[in-house]
Amino acid sequence: MKDDYTRVGKLWEIEHSKIKEGYNFIAGVDEAGRGPLAGPVCAAAVILPVDFYLKGIDDSKKLNEKNKNRLYDEITNNALAYSISFVQNDIIDSINILNATFKAMADAVKGLSLTPDFVLIDGNRIKGLDIPHECIVKGDSKSISIAAASILAKVSRDRYMCTLDEMYPQYGFKIHKGYPTKAHYEALSKLGPCAAHRKSFNLKLSG
Repeated sequence: MKDDYTRVGKLWEIEHSKIKEGYNFIAGVDEAGRGPLAGPVCAAAVILPVDFYLKGIDDSKKLNEKNKNRLYDEITNNALAYSISFVQNDIIDSINILNATFKAMADAVKGLSLTPDFVLIDGNRIKGLDIPHECIVKGDSKSISIAAASILAKVSRDRYMCTLDEMYPQYGFKIHKGYPTKAHYEALSKLGPCAAHRKSFNLKLSG
């Protein structure tokens, strides 16, 4: 427990530096779903209470399903504000996945009920955000606000893909969440794409 407190405390270091610079409400932003062949890209923005302790918080990719869902509930129940934004596959096809990701992130920030005065973003660039901000590569392992946003985005998108599975059960979305797995390519080869697929992506297994 002591080691976890120390680790979580370290994840607050970037936020504390911004607080010392005079910022009061710092939002973390991250996305999920850039790589899949189907479904939306999802972004989340979250403002946490200062020094809020989240047991076991980490980059969502390092967490099992049980802990992701537990942390999702803790974050949504205790955050000062949070927002989830989806950009659907037809928009991805229209403006490309990079611009769709920028849009999802900016929309998530704009959707916050409490306007942040500084935003920490996972990655190396952003568009469409006029609030002071900083992009941090691998930010979900360096900032607690970004880590929290990564969990909200991942869990929200996974749940969305489970609803798509009910509509298109033959593709296995509940299992692979739209990512390019062997089973997903086999379903595409047999059935062709459905309305949820990103037509601008390569939907055929190469080789």
